[in-house]
Amino acid sequence: MLPALPALRQTASQIGPRALAAATHTLVVLPAATTLGSLREASGAVPALDQLVRWMKRRGTKAGELAKAPVAGSLPNGGLVSFVTFDLKQARFEQHTALRKGLQPLLDEHPVHLTIAVCGNPGQRRLAAEQALYVAWVNSLPLPTHGRKKTKPVASIRLYGARDAGGFARAAALARGNLLARTLTVMPPNELTPGAYRRALRGLARQLKLRHEEFGFASLKRMGAGAFCAVAQGSEPQDAAIVHLWWRHPRAKRSVALVGKGICFDTGGHNLKDAKGMHGMHEDMNGSAVALAALVVARSLQLPLQIDCWLALAQNHIGPASYKQNDVVKALDGTSIEIMHTDAEGRMVLADTLALAARRKPALMIDFATLTGAMVHALGNRYCGVFASSDELAAQAVAAGRASGERVAAFPLDEDYDVALESKVADVRQCLIAGEADAILAARFLKRFTHGTPWLHLDLSAHSCAGGLGAVATDATGFGVAWALALLDAPAGGAR
Repeated sequence: MLPALPALRQTASQIGPRALAAATHTLVVLPAATTLGSLREASGAVPALDQLVRWMKRRGTKAGELAKAPVAGSLPNGGLVSFVTFDLKQARFEQHTALRKGLQPLLDEHPVHLTIAVCGNPGQRRLAAEQALYVAWVNSLPLPTHGRKKTKPVASIRLYGARDAGGFARAAALARGNLLARTLTVMPPNELTPGAYRRALRGLARQLKLRHEEFGFASLKRMGAGAFCAVAQGSEPQDAAIVHLWWRHPRAKRSVALVGKGICFDTGGHNLKDAKGMHGMHEDMNGSAVALAALVVARSLQLPLQIDCWLALAQNHIGPASYKQNDVVKALDGTSIEIMHTDAEGRMVLADTLALAARRKPALMIDFATLTGAMVHALGNRYCGVFASSDELAAQAVAAGRASGERVAAFPLDEDYDVALESKVADVRQCLIAGEADAILAARFLKRFTHGTPWLHLDLSAHSCAGGLGAVATDATGFGVAWALALLDAPAGGAR
């Protein structure tokens, strides 16, 4: 289930003419420069630099533009080389975008072997190598397709100019996590049903020696998880479940709960979506894939944490048994909920899952969900919205976005929004029919079920972005995996 990345061969020596002549597809990462003269001075004896200068002069390209507009061309031996600059002053998102654009003409030819050469002083080369490898690994394996024409993955990457004894383990772990999240997300809904997902998770738990338990539909009904069961009851077979995976480092300092929305297909229920709205709803389980991948990466990097991962796996179908408007259901913690709209199912399954996770009293709880169209309207597909139970956590979340290249914007979570969720027949309304401030109201609704636990809610509006985003070239972005690790592994991170 875990993707196998291309093998890495690395050397601290800079690439020479013979090695460049033997390579078929090469990315040359140069230090930032404002003039061609300073570019030559900072880069050192880079083969084909004269060729680059001639190409740039012909195109009228300035040295400073290489960070945004890489230059690619063919060498006399027939190899393809792409030049890009890595600017330490740029934000991580901009660095990743530049590297992705530099790699794109090479990857478009589906090379078997890829060469990366980093230039500059030792510090520049080390940082550039780590980020270039992450971007290359993330984009080196094709996502699953069912067409007859198959794309071969990159088999190996040769790195010149930098060397790491651990094989750049962090970049590799993050790339594997991102690929895992995207692979699950793009799977068709007739393949990734809740039952199939549960079987895959059992296999992953055995592979990685994770602790594992499942709360099936019948068990959840007996427990009183009426919010989750309301959504799941309309589906046949009734294979929905809350799956709990956990791992503890021997020197764990604090505990973290990762919660993921795993709606494997969302019809909207009785409030049925139209064809346009329903297309792509197999990706409504993306939050669960991100939470799972974050657990896998944290375990791979041996972060000193206990991590409990709670995945709410279900489908939202229409049928005689489906829940409907004006139903009143009781959640796991006893909260009664008035159903206003059956297409607001994500907050329902998350309510019981958060309540279940909160019982273990983690130091921090983070939930990931493709929750609201309102967030897409607010931010588009290039940022995600984050809600936090404290200003300190909100600041840490935004800082993690800058550090990871997965940008988030903090949204308000003020208590006076609760007036909109007051119900005459239950403790709380599920949502408003009109949808005003829906992303905020959804977060206020979810907060009730965290029971005072420090909490972050990531509304994954950037889980898909046409043409790619940041480091990732596919529409499915895997957004949230790198963000979560930057947050959990920061010196002042929410989990420390």
